[in-house]
Amino acid sequence: MIDLRNIETFFWVATLGGFRAAAEKLNATQPAISQRIASLESDLGIRLFDRDVRGIKLTGKGQELLSHAERMLQLRRDMQEAARAKSVMSGTLRLGVSETIVHTWLPTLMEYLHDTYPALMVEIQVDTTTVLKTQLASRQIDLAFLLGPMEEPRIENLYLCNYPLSWVASPKLKVGRQPISLKRLGEWPVITYSSTTDPHRAVRQLLQQAGVDAPRMYGSSALSVIVRMALDGIGTAVIAPVILRKELTQGELRILDVKAPALPPLHYTACWMQGPDSQVPRTVAEAAQHIAREEALRHPAKP
Repeated sequence: MIDLRNIETFFWVATLGGFRAAAEKLNATQPAISQRIASLESDLGIRLFDRDVRGIKLTGKGQELLSHAERMLQLRRDMQEAARAKSVMSGTLRLGVSETIVHTWLPTLMEYLHDTYPALMVEIQVDTTTVLKTQLASRQIDLAFLLGPMEEPRIENLYLCNYPLSWVASPKLKVGRQPISLKRLGEWPVITYSSTTDPHRAVRQLLQQAGVDAPRMYGSSALSVIVRMALDGIGTAVIAPVILRKELTQGELRILDVKAPALPPLHYTACWMQGPDSQVPRTVAEAAQHIAREEALRHPAKP
């Protein structure tokens, strides 16, 4: 009889690309991983991996059997989920989050998870979408809330929310009569998201199309930096007003009336890898979608 543990080991060695990574994933030693693969190959009467000095790769038969292994593990996961209530969902979820979500509804989600799934531990990492995509693809995180969707095989996407972008400035910055032209805005630095992001590229393109040949743009992956520089009157900022409720209410910043096409909104998506261990990420993503919708109803985002 084939040991399901050996099938699980085969799946993770193939998916993660090596014995060491699979050993870390399964909390086992490398010799134990090697022994399980050898045992499975003996039971099946075939070689699953070719080994050389460069590492390992699946044989043709191994590649063919990988999808069968994944289905068997998914069936086990489905059976486990059917046998227990949601309230006992446990383990550790590695969650990657874009910073805008941290400043909107992430605390509400964490409170919900704490109350509903007390046995579930969540490790949170805040980073840019570019970094989160890389970490998700390499399975360094299990679930990501990022600017999406991700157009990659084996990635599941679930829409979360949209946040419009606006031009904002401190009253310290004497922008003059409004509506104001992009050409006029080009006289000051523009503070916005980092240069690797779609919003940064969209702002630069708008300014260049308006005749600002070499726009001065200060990009940052930290929202606190963008807000601080805008408050200090260093330049105008392009940012989602949803995170500026206090500054706008107190008059420290104001939304500018700009004669320009609307900027594309921030489109946030929950992303996770398909696979036999995807039930927890999917459940948390669905909870996040519900909470994001409730947040949008309570506080409609306005450009």
